[in-house]
Amino acid sequence: MANVTLRNVRKTYSGGVEAIKGVDLAIGDGQFCVLVGPSGCGKSTLLRMVAGLETITAGEIDIGGRVVNQVEPADRDIAMVFQNYALYPHMSVYNNMAYGLRNRGMAKPEIDQRVREAARILEIGAMLDRKPKQLSGGQRQRVAMGRAIVRQPKVFLFDEPLSNLDAKLRIAMRVEIRKLQRRLGTTSIYVTHDQLEAMTLADVLVVMNGGVVEQIGNPLDIYQKPATTFVAAFIGAPPMNLTPFAPGEYGLAVPGGAGGILGVRPEDLTLTTGPAPEGGVRYDLIVEAIERVGAETFVYGARDGARPEPAAVSGKPGELPPGEIIVRLPGQAAPAVGERIVAAAPRDKLHVFAADGRSRLDS
Repeated sequence: MANVTLRNVRKTYSGGVEAIKGVDLAIGDGQFCVLVGPSGCGKSTLLRMVAGLETITAGEIDIGGRVVNQVEPADRDIAMVFQNYALYPHMSVYNNMAYGLRNRGMAKPEIDQRVREAARILEIGAMLDRKPKQLSGGQRQRVAMGRAIVRQPKVFLFDEPLSNLDAKLRIAMRVEIRKLQRRLGTTSIYVTHDQLEAMTLADVLVVMNGGVVEQIGNPLDIYQKPATTFVAAFIGAPPMNLTPFAPGEYGLAVPGGAGGILGVRPEDLTLTTGPAPEGGVRYDLIVEAIERVGAETFVYGARDGARPEPAAVSGKPGELPPGEIIVRLPGQAAPAVGERIVAAAPRDKLHVFAADGRSRLDS
């Protein structure tokens, strides 16, 4: 087990393309850190730099109190699970999982115990004699995960390991990974573009965008108080509703008297027939689409051009530009497509951002 610390880590490719633009990150001993962001944001590049598979242009990577910038991947005491399995095709599942342990000179009984325990956890015990070509994609990924688990390294590195699994198995494996990590207490860094996966797995969540870190923190804290509009829109499904507002609108004080961006989570909007709650917001909508997903329903409404009623404290009706507003309702009851509805949220459920979306203005 070990701490992992990144100090102003940068990666620049030929032509001056900056993939990583100065990342500082401290992952405590035994913590599960998830790097999340859209494709091309730099999360996999950062993970590969920790693994030693990408060179570092600048900065330091420290694993367990040792700077590893010049240390070969094999000597960093890490185990990595790739997206593309990276299995030996001529070896059985058992031998793929045992190979690294044999190279380290481990005794056969200990190897057998570790391999079979990992196989039990991953539900591949009946496949130990098979070759990779006899397995499905999801089964191959589980073997790759087992190969990392049996090593019991200082740090686990996961690069979207569940991307090739079906939905049911993905959920089950997500739970098993978290249970296993907690039992072993191994520091882990996990890369995914799936924000639900990130929220459910992470002790520390790192939201990345364009080679920079947008926000670091506890998943629930980030969900409740996103630092930027990018984080607000990326974390949460459906995403947060974001609408620009004019100076003084909704009684919102913005430094310099400028306008800003108002955010409301879909679950914080409720259907109403009355005015906006004091200090809150009201949207007049025309229902365009309905999504019923079992225990809840998503209503997609278009602003119908009416002036939304602003906060009572402002005393000034505000005009927001037309746009889509999503309302999340419990159960399956919902208005009909084409129906006019009113959705409102109280002041304590609003999020206020600067006009450029780069900073949060409310506490």
